[in-house]
Amino acid sequence: MEVKDKIRETIINLLKLKPQELKDNEKLCDGIGADSTELVELVIALEKAFGVKLTAKEITKFCSVNDIEKTIQSKLSQTVLK
Repeated sequence: MEVKDKIRETIINLLKLKPQELKDNEKLCDGIGADSTELVELVIALEKAFGVKLTAKEITKFCSVNDIEKTIQSKLSQTVLK
């Protein structure tokens, strides 16, 4: 499964969305209405799904699926290089 697909699946399951409701560039807070608690749960779910630890600085960049994908891809490539 591709990274973006896994991110989308995680968000859809956590926020109980229909796949067509989640656009890759749509803002999670403003666009689909995720609240702060849901965003914390999302971070925990993503860390678990990808086996990475996300910093507070990285999390603040999470606005859309595309933003999350960039951060996760960066983390995964750092892990592979170690």
